[in-house]
Amino acid sequence: MTEVLFYHLETRKLHEVLPGLLARSLERGWRVVVQTQLPERVEALNSLLWTWRDDSFLPHGAAGDGDEARQPIWLTAGDDAPNDANIRFLVDGATAATLNGLDRAVYLFNGADEAERLSARAAWKAAAEAGHDVTYWRQTPEGKWEKQG
Repeated sequence: MTEVLFYHLETRKLHEVLPGLLARSLERGWRVVVQTQLPERVEALNSLLWTWRDDSFLPHGAAGDGDEARQPIWLTAGDDAPNDANIRFLVDGATAATLNGLDRAVYLFNGADEAERLSARAAWKAAAEAGHDVTYWRQTPEGKWEKQG
């Protein structure tokens, strides 16, 4: 079964949280897919990962960049995973056709966006019904993550 984590963004925004989570995933030796709903968001995420920190680079690629299978982080608006990813981050209300075959799936959703909250609830229900190990994480006022329940 896949470990499925739901990260409720409240005090920090996606662009502040995602790069750090991706860096930790790479440190663990995982290959990553970041899935959004809209193709134009792929370009925004691409820019974010290039400019995240002055002293750091998160190696990544998207369609059209070439060497898809070699990309440690793959950015997409679909269900593709040409890099044989261990972990899939789902952002902006994206949902996966399947979570099977992954070690971990992480839904990052904006607590202030009703559509993203509803999408996360539906994804939670589907993952739980499929027998995946689901957990819910909420940000503290300091921006740290606490497991709920």
